[in-house]
Amino acid sequence: MPTFIACFKWVVDEAYIRRGTSGELDFSAVDYKISEYDRNAIEEAVRLKESGEGSVIAITVGVPEATKGVKDALSRGADQCYFVADPAFRDLEPAQTAKILADVIRNRLSPFDLILCGEGSGDLYAQQVGPRIAENLGIPCFSFVQKVNLADGKIIAERKVEEGVEVVEAALPALVTVLPDVNVPRIPGVKDTLMASKKPVVTVKKEELSAFPEPALRTVGLSAVRMERSCEKFGVDAADIGRFVDGLKKRGVIG
Repeated sequence: MPTFIACFKWVVDEAYIRRGTSGELDFSAVDYKISEYDRNAIEEAVRLKESGEGSVIAITVGVPEATKGVKDALSRGADQCYFVADPAFRDLEPAQTAKILADVIRNRLSPFDLILCGEGSGDLYAQQVGPRIAENLGIPCFSFVQKVNLADGKIIAERKVEEGVEVVEAALPALVTVLPDVNVPRIPGVKDTLMASKKPVVTVKKEELSAFPEPALRTVGLSAVRMERSCEKFGVDAADIGRFVDGLKKRGVIG
Protein backbone atom coordinates (compact mmCIF):
# COMPACT_ATOMS: atom_id res chain seq x y z
CA MET A 1 0.00 0.00 0.00
CA PRO A 2 1.31 3.50 -0.82
CA THR A 3 2.52 5.72 1.99
CA PHE A 4 1.97 9.46 1.81
CA ILE A 5 3.89 11.81 4.12
CA ALA A 6 2.47 15.27 4.80
CA CYS A 7 4.79 17.82 6.42
CA PHE A 8 3.26 20.66 8.39
CA LYS A 9 4.28 23.55 10.62
CA TRP A 10 2.57 24.98 13.71
CA VAL A 11 2.75 28.76 13.23
CA VAL A 12 1.56 31.96 14.85
CA ASP A 13 -1.93 33.01 13.79
CA GLU A 14 -1.23 36.43 12.28
CA ALA A 15 -4.68 37.67 13.26
CA TYR A 16 -3.49 37.94 16.87
CA ILE A 17 -0.23 39.84 16.25
CA ARG A 18 -0.32 43.41 17.54
CA ARG A 19 1.90 46.43 17.04
CA GLY A 20 3.79 47.47 20.17
CA THR A 21 4.19 51.02 21.41
CA SER A 22 7.73 51.25 20.02
CA GLY A 23 6.90 49.74 16.64
CA GLU A 24 7.86 46.18 17.56
CA LEU A 25 5.64 43.15 16.97
CA ASP A 26 3.71 42.10 20.06
CA PHE A 27 3.25 38.32 20.31
CA SER A 28 2.04 38.28 23.92
CA ALA A 29 -1.56 37.34 23.07
CA VAL A 30 -1.08 35.18 19.98
CA ASP A 31 -2.72 31.88 19.20
CA TYR A 32 -1.33 29.22 16.87
CA LYS A 33 -2.54 27.19 13.89
CA ILE A 34 -1.35 24.79 11.22
CA SER A 35 0.11 26.86 8.41
CA GLU A 36 -2.63 27.36 5.84
CA TYR A 37 -0.38 26.16 3.02
CA ASP A 38 0.33 22.95 4.93
CA ARG A 39 -3.40 22.30 5.36
CA ASN A 40 -3.50 21.90 1.58
CA ALA A 41 -0.63 19.39 1.77
CA ILE A 42 -2.42 17.30 4.41
CA GLU A 43 -5.70 17.47 2.49
CA GLU A 44 -4.08 16.36 -0.77
CA ALA A 45 -2.36 13.43 0.97
CA VAL A 46 -5.69 12.33 2.47
CA ARG A 47 -7.46 12.67 -0.89
CA LEU A 48 -4.83 10.51 -2.57
CA LYS A 49 -5.38 7.87 0.09
CA GLU A 50 -9.15 8.08 -0.25
CA SER A 51 -8.98 7.74 -4.05
CA GLY A 52 -7.39 4.31 -3.70
CA GLU A 53 -5.69 2.92 -0.66
CA GLY A 54 -2.69 3.56 1.53
CA SER A 55 -1.87 5.56 4.66
CA VAL A 56 -1.06 9.15 5.52
CA ILE A 57 1.66 10.03 7.99
CA ALA A 58 1.82 13.63 9.17
CA ILE A 59 5.13 14.94 10.47
CA THR A 60 6.16 18.18 12.14
CA VAL A 61 9.11 19.71 13.95
CA GLY A 62 8.47 22.03 16.87
CA VAL A 63 8.46 22.68 20.58
CA PRO A 64 6.86 20.14 22.98
CA GLU A 65 3.93 22.50 23.66
CA ALA A 66 2.71 22.22 20.05
CA THR A 67 0.63 19.08 20.72
CA LYS A 68 -2.55 20.90 19.66
CA GLY A 69 -1.16 21.07 16.13
CA VAL A 70 -0.54 17.32 16.15
CA LYS A 71 -4.16 16.65 17.09
CA ASP A 72 -5.36 19.10 14.43
CA ALA A 73 -3.38 17.27 11.72
CA LEU A 74 -4.81 13.92 12.82
CA SER A 75 -8.35 15.32 12.80
CA ARG A 76 -7.83 16.31 9.15
CA GLY A 77 -7.45 12.69 8.08
CA ALA A 78 -3.85 11.65 8.79
CA ASP A 79 -3.56 8.10 10.18
CA GLN A 80 -0.65 8.83 12.49
CA CYS A 81 1.76 11.63 13.30
CA TYR A 82 5.47 11.90 13.98
CA PHE A 83 6.18 14.78 16.36
CA VAL A 84 9.84 15.81 16.43
CA ALA A 85 9.89 17.91 19.59
CA ASP A 86 12.45 19.82 21.61
CA PRO A 87 12.59 23.26 23.28
CA ALA A 88 15.52 24.09 20.98
CA PHE A 89 13.23 23.82 17.94
CA ARG A 90 11.38 27.07 18.64
CA ASP A 91 13.06 29.26 16.01
CA LEU A 92 14.49 26.92 13.42
CA GLU A 93 15.52 28.22 10.03
CA PRO A 94 14.46 26.32 6.87
CA ALA A 95 17.77 24.49 6.41
CA GLN A 96 17.57 23.09 9.94
CA THR A 97 13.92 22.08 9.62
CA ALA A 98 14.55 20.30 6.31
CA LYS A 99 17.59 18.47 7.69
CA ILE A 100 15.65 17.23 10.72
CA LEU A 101 12.63 16.14 8.67
CA ALA A 102 14.80 14.34 6.12
CA ASP A 103 16.65 12.56 8.93
CA VAL A 104 13.44 11.23 10.49
CA ILE A 105 11.88 10.30 7.14
CA ARG A 106 15.01 8.45 5.99
CA ASN A 107 15.56 6.50 9.22
CA ARG A 108 11.98 5.90 10.41
CA LEU A 109 9.49 6.29 7.54
CA SER A 110 11.18 4.62 4.57
CA PRO A 111 10.02 3.21 2.25
CA PHE A 112 7.48 5.86 1.26
CA ASP A 113 5.87 6.92 -2.00
CA LEU A 114 5.18 10.65 -1.89
CA ILE A 115 6.03 13.57 0.42
CA LEU A 116 3.74 16.60 0.32
CA CYS A 117 4.64 20.05 1.66
CA GLY A 118 3.00 23.44 1.46
CA GLU A 119 4.60 25.82 -1.02
CA GLY A 120 5.82 27.91 1.93
CA SER A 121 5.12 28.34 5.62
CA GLY A 122 2.59 30.87 6.87
CA ASP A 123 5.22 32.74 8.90
CA LEU A 124 8.53 32.81 7.00
CA TYR A 125 7.32 31.69 3.55
CA ALA A 126 10.93 30.92 2.60
CA GLN A 127 9.83 28.17 0.14
CA GLN A 128 12.95 26.16 1.00
CA VAL A 129 11.93 23.27 3.25
CA GLY A 130 10.34 21.04 0.60
CA PRO A 131 13.14 21.28 -1.99
CA ARG A 132 15.77 20.89 0.74
CA ILE A 133 14.10 17.70 2.03
CA ALA A 134 14.11 16.28 -1.50
CA GLU A 135 17.78 17.20 -1.93
CA ASN A 136 18.68 15.55 1.37
CA LEU A 137 16.81 12.38 0.41
CA GLY A 138 17.98 12.37 -3.22
CA ILE A 139 14.48 12.23 -4.73
CA PRO A 140 12.70 14.29 -7.45
CA CYS A 141 10.95 17.49 -6.39
CA PHE A 142 8.17 19.46 -8.09
CA SER A 143 7.18 22.89 -6.76
CA PHE A 144 4.15 25.13 -7.43
CA VAL A 145 1.97 22.05 -7.96
CA GLN A 146 -1.76 22.59 -8.47
CA LYS A 147 -2.79 19.05 -9.45
CA VAL A 148 -1.44 15.60 -8.53
CA ASN A 149 -2.05 12.22 -10.17
CA LEU A 150 -0.40 8.87 -9.44
CA ALA A 151 -0.24 6.02 -11.96
CA ASP A 152 2.03 3.03 -12.62
CA GLY A 153 4.57 3.98 -9.97
CA LYS A 154 4.87 7.54 -11.26
CA ILE A 155 3.64 10.97 -10.25
CA ILE A 156 2.15 13.23 -12.91
CA ALA A 157 1.84 16.79 -11.66
CA GLU A 158 0.62 20.08 -13.06
CA ARG A 159 2.80 23.04 -12.09
CA LYS A 160 1.69 26.66 -12.24
CA VAL A 161 4.33 28.70 -14.06
CA GLU A 162 4.43 32.22 -15.48
CA GLU A 163 3.66 31.06 -19.00
CA GLY A 164 0.74 28.84 -17.97
CA VAL A 165 0.68 25.22 -16.75
CA GLU A 166 3.56 22.74 -17.03
CA VAL A 167 2.89 18.98 -16.86
CA VAL A 168 5.76 16.96 -15.39
CA GLU A 169 6.26 13.37 -14.28
CA ALA A 170 8.78 11.35 -12.31
CA ALA A 171 9.19 7.93 -10.79
CA LEU A 172 8.21 7.53 -7.15
CA PRO A 173 9.32 8.23 -4.47
CA ALA A 174 9.11 11.97 -4.97
CA LEU A 175 8.22 15.22 -3.23
CA VAL A 176 5.80 17.98 -4.20
CA THR A 177 5.12 21.41 -2.76
CA VAL A 178 1.50 22.33 -3.37
CA LEU A 179 -0.25 25.62 -4.04
CA PRO A 180 -3.46 26.63 -2.21
CA ASP A 181 -5.55 26.06 -5.34
CA VAL A 182 -4.71 22.33 -5.36
CA ASN A 183 -7.76 21.74 -3.12
CA VAL A 184 -10.04 23.14 -0.45
CA PRO A 185 -9.04 21.69 2.96
CA ARG A 186 -11.82 20.04 4.92
CA ILE A 187 -13.02 21.44 8.23
CA PRO A 188 -12.77 18.74 10.93
CA GLY A 189 -16.02 17.91 12.71
CA VAL A 190 -16.56 16.83 16.29
CA LYS A 191 -16.26 13.15 15.34
CA ASP A 192 -12.97 13.81 13.53
CA THR A 193 -11.57 15.58 16.58
CA LEU A 194 -12.59 12.77 18.93
CA MET A 195 -11.10 10.13 16.63
CA ALA A 196 -7.84 12.09 16.43
CA SER A 197 -7.23 11.45 20.13
CA LYS A 198 -7.15 7.69 19.44
CA LYS A 199 -4.65 7.79 16.58
CA PRO A 200 -0.97 6.95 17.21
CA VAL A 201 1.59 9.71 17.79
CA VAL A 202 5.31 8.96 17.73
CA THR A 203 7.42 11.53 19.56
CA VAL A 204 11.03 11.88 18.43
CA LYS A 205 13.43 13.73 20.70
CA LYS A 206 16.46 15.76 19.70
CA GLU A 207 18.80 13.13 21.17
CA GLU A 208 17.39 10.51 18.78
CA LEU A 209 18.36 12.44 15.65
CA SER A 210 21.52 11.64 13.72
CA ALA A 211 22.62 15.27 14.00
CA PHE A 212 21.20 18.67 14.87
CA PRO A 213 22.50 21.29 12.40
CA GLU A 214 23.59 24.62 13.83
CA PRO A 215 21.76 27.73 12.60
CA ALA A 216 23.39 29.84 9.91
CA LEU A 217 21.04 32.82 10.28
CA ARG A 218 20.15 35.00 13.24
CA THR A 219 17.03 37.14 13.57
CA VAL A 220 18.06 40.54 14.89
CA GLY A 221 14.59 41.99 15.28
CA LEU A 222 11.09 42.33 13.90
CA SER A 223 9.32 45.63 13.33
CA ALA A 224 5.74 46.42 12.39
CA VAL A 225 5.03 48.57 9.36
CA ARG A 226 2.72 51.52 9.94
CA MET A 227 0.45 52.48 7.06
CA GLU A 228 -0.77 56.06 7.18
CA ARG A 229 -3.51 57.12 4.80
CA SER A 230 -4.88 60.56 4.09
CA CYS A 231 -8.07 60.83 2.05
CA GLU A 232 -9.08 63.85 0.04
CA LYS A 233 -11.91 64.16 -2.44
CA PHE A 234 -11.43 65.90 -5.79
CA GLY A 235 -13.98 67.00 -8.33
CA VAL A 236 -13.72 67.03 -12.11
CA ASP A 237 -13.49 70.79 -12.69
CA ALA A 238 -10.28 72.54 -13.64
CA ALA A 239 -9.63 73.91 -10.14
CA ASP A 240 -9.82 70.48 -8.47
CA ILE A 241 -7.72 68.85 -11.16
CA GLY A 242 -5.07 71.52 -10.62
CA ARG A 243 -5.23 70.92 -6.87
CA PHE A 244 -4.84 67.18 -7.45
CA VAL A 245 -1.74 67.70 -9.60
CA ASP A 246 -0.22 70.07 -7.03
CA GLY A 247 -0.80 67.47 -4.33
CA LEU A 248 1.04 64.79 -6.31
CA LYS A 249 3.94 67.19 -6.88
CA LYS A 250 4.21 68.00 -3.16
CA ARG A 251 4.43 64.28 -2.36
CA GLY A 252 7.07 63.69 -5.01
CA VAL A 253 4.88 61.36 -7.06
CA ILE A 254 5.36 63.48 -10.19
CA GLY A 255 7.96 66.11 -11.08
